[in-house]
Amino acid sequence: MALAAPRRILVAAVLLAVTLGVFGVPVAKSLSPSGFQDPGSESTHAAQVLTDKFGQGDVQMLIVVSAPDGIDSPRARDVATDIVDRLTHHPHVADVSSAWSSPPAAAADLVSRDRTAGLIVAGITGTEAQQQTYAKDISDQATRDRDGVTVQTGGTAMVNVQITEQSQRDLLVMESLAIPLSFLVLVWAFGGLLAAALPVAIGGMAILGALSVLRLVTFTTDVSIFALNLATAMGLALAIDYTLLILSRYRDELAAGADRPAALQRTMTTAGRTVIFSATTVALSMAAMVLFPMHFLKSFAYAGVATVAFAAAAAVVVTPAALVVLGDRLDAFDVRRLVRRILRRPPPRPVPVEQRFWYRCANAVMRRALPLGLAIVVLLLVLGAPFLGVRWGFPDDRVLPQSASSHQVGDQLRRQFADTAGNTDTAVTIVVPDSDGLAPAELSAYAAELSRVPDVPAVSAPTGTFVDGALAGPPSAPAGESQGSVFLTVASTAPLFSDASEAQLDRLHAVAGPGGRAVEMTGTAQINRDSVDAVTSTLPVVLGLIAVIMFALLFLLTGSLVVPLKALVLNVLSLTAAFGALVWIFQDGHLSGLGTTPTGTLVANMPVLLFCIAFGLSMDYEVFLVSRIREFWLQTGRSDESVALGIAYTGRIITAAALIMSISFAALIAANVSFMRMFGLGLTLAVLVDATLVRMVLVPAFMHLMGRWNWWAPHWLTRVHDRLGLREAPSATAPESLETERNPS
Repeated sequence: MALAAPRRILVAAVLLAVTLGVFGVPVAKSLSPSGFQDPGSESTHAAQVLTDKFGQGDVQMLIVVSAPDGIDSPRARDVATDIVDRLTHHPHVADVSSAWSSPPAAAADLVSRDRTAGLIVAGITGTEAQQQTYAKDISDQATRDRDGVTVQTGGTAMVNVQITEQSQRDLLVMESLAIPLSFLVLVWAFGGLLAAALPVAIGGMAILGALSVLRLVTFTTDVSIFALNLATAMGLALAIDYTLLILSRYRDELAAGADRPAALQRTMTTAGRTVIFSATTVALSMAAMVLFPMHFLKSFAYAGVATVAFAAAAAVVVTPAALVVLGDRLDAFDVRRLVRRILRRPPPRPVPVEQRFWYRCANAVMRRALPLGLAIVVLLLVLGAPFLGVRWGFPDDRVLPQSASSHQVGDQLRRQFADTAGNTDTAVTIVVPDSDGLAPAELSAYAAELSRVPDVPAVSAPTGTFVDGALAGPPSAPAGESQGSVFLTVASTAPLFSDASEAQLDRLHAVAGPGGRAVEMTGTAQINRDSVDAVTSTLPVVLGLIAVIMFALLFLLTGSLVVPLKALVLNVLSLTAAFGALVWIFQDGHLSGLGTTPTGTLVANMPVLLFCIAFGLSMDYEVFLVSRIREFWLQTGRSDESVALGIAYTGRIITAAALIMSISFAALIAANVSFMRMFGLGLTLAVLVDATLVRMVLVPAFMHLMGRWNWWAPHWLTRVHDRLGLREAPSATAPESLETERNPS
């Protein structure tokens, strides 16, 4: 098709890219900054009861009013009263409490210890997108200094707003860093400016396609705004990987003496097939994340699958058409020629494969396979050891830079206010969904039992409606509502995400509900527990599914049981250094947290996300390498020689691809949202370790030690592969064929 109508393909691709861009680029306005919680969990259901039946806002907005002469000064009181009045009459604010308007007992917790700052707490209603609009509007009206009185906004509502705004700014910074740096590496790899521009253009199409898919998905479900970062980084990286593989194979075929049509046909039946196969493995690895209940992880599944699909499709459709149209001009504007002319150096002479760096490197590794392999394995395990001390936590305002107002408000609350201020951190809210007929005495006895739990300084009076000495539905319940509910707030002095907090939560759950009724709990500690439980309960299924899919696909590619098993083990091993770095830097605070605020915990979603994506990308390089090794194995029958030749022909490609991919992911380190910075560093380390220590040392060492047994499979599976597996035609770039050895079985 590319040979028959290349220009039509390119024109259609440009029109499609423009259409996708017009539709997909506005997607950021429809995305959510949250999605870390399990929507079917106990904490989510309890929070929904509080919203539906008690009119509490879905998210809290905190406004801190500070005055040098104290909150009781006329200036501070006037400013605070004006803000409270505006909030009270705002149509999307459900409830308001403040240091100036609440009863004295409640107001005491909303005043700083030095009485120079007071807190206003407002519950914001609406969908996640609407909440951000309302919170930003309120913040814009409230946050201006008046007569020396300072007003700052924070809380979950403003954290969501500022994460969205910061993520959009980070995306622009990431693109401005990744695209030019990737282009420079491509120029180094290919020399010609046109050849370097082609992968970047393919990457742009992949990104626009992924954004369009994400916008379609937003019509039916929530999508995390952080999926944009993945779509941009991965779209550019994978498109460059796939185009690089095709261009390299095309040039190899030309160098072997094939004419352009024959070279292109051979390229697409080998490298093109490898691209499709590789894209399938990466997409299926990422698709497994859709099994997790959290929208945050589901969103990355949507973005990952869409990005991989568009990158592969553009690479195998647009790239060959561009090669036909460009013809001899593919090498136009060759920067390397210009540099050689300036330096007066002769053109490089063709180097026999046996003299190439990667061929000699592979043979050097295989001569010392056992000591080198063991040394790398030990090194990776040592680097991954800090992950054994991981502690899970939930993201808060500290994921934002310290310049963000919500981070500053959070710091002020932690330093100057009581632990129960705003009821946003350590408190646990207990909801009795069905309280009809409960006597006040039963609730009082329940509250008394709760107060006996260690680290519980106080339990609030139950909130509900009493009729004839028993509880009925709350005042805000719809007409005809038969089921009443009640809730209590348990204050806590146990530090969040600590062993004491976990033990306290267990003891609270152990207290029998009032009158034998079922209770549900919410609050940061319970939300974190539910999120971790959702991840850990689903993880075995996800990991098992990924392993089975990857094993089956690699078997279809290689016809071996040993190579897929080796790939699974080495891919997991390649991630150990990245996981260890996450804990050592971002949890424990070494290297100053790379400019972030360490909280002593990691968000449970992030290692899972990192594993699924990095595992898929590791399979990307595995397919690149193993497919070429197998090609030479089928022609030479020599195990070590086929490994050395495979690495010789793919080592430069994998190195350049890994460097470009690491640039795309390293650009995420410039993000000012801490867990995206953590995500970027983890992926960068995973890609670099996989492309160097694993692919270029552990793979040849392992395959040398296994020898001919690398390609072993039982006879019945060999017959299955003969019928269903993928087979190679002889390569024009291969050395002279030798007598092939039989598969040991």
